Amino acid sequence: MISDSSLTESEMKYARRELGREPNYLEWIILEAEWSEHCSYKSSRRVLRQLPSEGPGVLVGPGFDAGILDIGDGYVVALHVESHNHPSAIDPYGGAATGVGGILRDIIGVGARPIAILDCLSFGHISSSERSRWLLKNVVRGISDYGNSTGIPTIAGEIQFDPCFETNCLVDVACIGVGRKSEVHLGQARYPDETLILVGSSTGRDGIKGSSFASAVLKRAAVEDRSAVQVPDPFMGKLLIESTLEAVKTGLLSGLKDLGGGGLATALSEIADKGGTGISIDLDNVHVREPDMEPFEIMISESQERMILVVKRNSEIPICSILDKYGISYSKIGRVSNDGNLRVYSKRKELACLPARLIARSPEIRWPSRKPKKVIKSIPRIKCPQDLGKTLVKLLSSENIASKRWIYEQYDQEVGLRSVIKPGLADCALLRLPNGKFLAIKADSNSKHCDLDPYHGSIGCVSESCRNLVTVGAKPIALVDHLQFGNPSDPYVFWAFEKTVKGIADYCRFLNIPCIGGKVSFYNEDSKAGSRIKSTPLITTIGIMDYAPVTKRCVFSKQGNNILLVGRTSNELGGSQYYDYIHGISSGRVPKVNLGTEANTFDLILNFQERGIIRTAHDCSKGGLGVALAEMCLGPLGADVDCSGISKSMRPDDILFSESHGRFILEVSPDHVTEISRKLKERKVSCVRIGSVGGSSLSIHGLGQRNFYLQLEEIENAYEQAIPKILGDVS
Repeated sequence: MISDSSLTESEMKYARRELGREPNYLEWIILEAEWSEHCSYKSSRRVLRQLPSEGPGVLVGPGFDAGILDIGDGYVVALHVESHNHPSAIDPYGGAATGVGGILRDIIGVGARPIAILDCLSFGHISSSERSRWLLKNVVRGISDYGNSTGIPTIAGEIQFDPCFETNCLVDVACIGVGRKSEVHLGQARYPDETLILVGSSTGRDGIKGSSFASAVLKRAAVEDRSAVQVPDPFMGKLLIESTLEAVKTGLLSGLKDLGGGGLATALSEIADKGGTGISIDLDNVHVREPDMEPFEIMISESQERMILVVKRNSEIPICSILDKYGISYSKIGRVSNDGNLRVYSKRKELACLPARLIARSPEIRWPSRKPKKVIKSIPRIKCPQDLGKTLVKLLSSENIASKRWIYEQYDQEVGLRSVIKPGLADCALLRLPNGKFLAIKADSNSKHCDLDPYHGSIGCVSESCRNLVTVGAKPIALVDHLQFGNPSDPYVFWAFEKTVKGIADYCRFLNIPCIGGKVSFYNEDSKAGSRIKSTPLITTIGIMDYAPVTKRCVFSKQGNNILLVGRTSNELGGSQYYDYIHGISSGRVPKVNLGTEANTFDLILNFQERGIIRTAHDCSKGGLGVALAEMCLGPLGADVDCSGISKSMRPDDILFSESHGRFILEVSPDHVTEISRKLKERKVSCVRIGSVGGSSLSIHGLGQRNFYLQLEEIENAYEQAIPKILGDVS
């Protein structure tokens, strides 16, 4: 038995009982890697089953390297999300870069070409923490260098700042890929006597026990964990993409899989289990970086830029010729068998023999779940600021709202010539697809809402992600979720996880949006008491459009057009940016989504978009109506806004900064106001004309003594200069 194993006593008893013997050292190492939380989802599988994963066009749902959707004309899109949280907290550059490399391999692992990346980041406050500034700069550099080197554009993202991420930053990467339906491949080995070829970088000692490292509380010093962080090689990553996809096109592969967490131990057991077969490998054939590596090191190394190809019988020569053409290293390490076992050999000795099914299907853990006594706290009485204009400017310059241009301009967004809407222009990104259609994609998260109310907070995350797609005219058709929490053995943490999944599932079922994959990341805390992160679900949603979008920017576009506010504004400021940043309050009731109204709103706005009668659309989310209007004034035109018709009972600051869901600001010509208002009200969706486009300022009245106006230059300076000033790039 291994002395420092992360396996529990009950797991060890289960392994002995199933095998009828004591596993040897290598076998324990293999089980530890695959049964880690990172690889096995042993704490979350039971809860995740309630997520709907089937729907029109869904070819592959959760359980493989990426979800796959049929988009017609013989094409598919693949979507997946991954994280590299613990590695990035120790080595932000390497951790972030290898996170990008891993997600790219997940996409090629189903036979699709990666076409775009989204980066979703969470840090402590960069305005007050030198460590958080260091993490941010190096994470962004790692993502940029790897993505730019491989020629994959980073076209959208999400970033949030909160003290809970000070030592436990979150670095999430989503990727979208496109391929031919006829070329879809999955990570499974189904036919005996087929050859296994290990392709890519040589196997070294980097990433040893990386999956176990990612499945435990982060040690505060973390120096001893540096060996668990993998080393990126983006140029090998590019060669791996091209050579693998060329091999896929030959039709001579029956399966392929990325080597990620757990290395060979995990990849081989999973493809055998999914294929209902066994696998025999010879470690002497593995091309290694260091000649004295132990068998266990070879099996669980997480060296990057590696793939396993399952090659059809008598087809090794043409596949190897492709690999030779690209100058990429490879090894014929074994064959598929029919006995259901993973057998590991070296020097003609059998070192391990375990049922693939036993390795790949860990026993589940049922953690206790307990609701905190006070989930929603009461809020103290606060005074409405006298100068709401100054308050709005202050919000615009806050880290969570200010422009993230400093980040996204470091990424290549043009490569591939597919980008129609790039970061900073609209509420989501838009890409051209090879069949003439367009794909919209956006990721959203809100840890402040989810910490106060994980159920309604998670529904709000899905709602916001979907609204962002609707603003350009794309109907949400599928999503992937990434659920990030502290230690699952804490009953309060696990209760929040359960409520989060239920919220996402309820929204998806009501609006018929399948969840085709995702990721769960537990143990995002360190050894210091009270260090765990807030509940942080991340939702990445995609939509398809058959027509070129009319709305490509979320700024006001034509003098004299009318401004409509769609959706009801309520007294829902719990977890709002206004409460947190202006008043230092982190409590209150979070916004709730009316699912019936949401569905009606989406249907109508999508219809208006398809008819081309909406000039500009922008959703109301973080910062509320005031921030959304200011963001729409970042173009050439301002606006004159009257808030008197929004609510008769709410305070002026509540009207401006409530973060109620389901709201859109629409710019439309005067000719269409009556029709749009009538159709929305017929479906019981609130619609108020709140002003008109024009001028060189944002004038907001209807707030009694709190009326104000801001020059566009003041808005732009506050919004655009805040992050560069904090990071020291502006004097």
